[in-house]
Amino acid sequence: MRLAELRVGQKAKILSINTKGIIKRRLMDMGIINGEIIKVEKIAPLGDPIDIVVKNYHLSIRKEEANGIEVEVIE
Repeated sequence: MRLAELRVGQKAKILSINTKGIIKRRLMDMGIINGEIIKVEKIAPLGDPIDIVVKNYHLSIRKEEANGIEVEVIE
């Protein structure tokens, strides 16, 4: 499942980051790394951006970037 497919309130574990280059490096620098637990806090009315919580801080990412992040939902 992709991060962009999660609903508000869902938690997930990051499995892989399928982007390349500078975007992948930027995401990893912000704490989006394999094995990290994230939670979707808010989604903008048009679906972009997506507000997530990672390592106890809020981060807004574009839907395009969220589509490149593979996750596993945690119940």
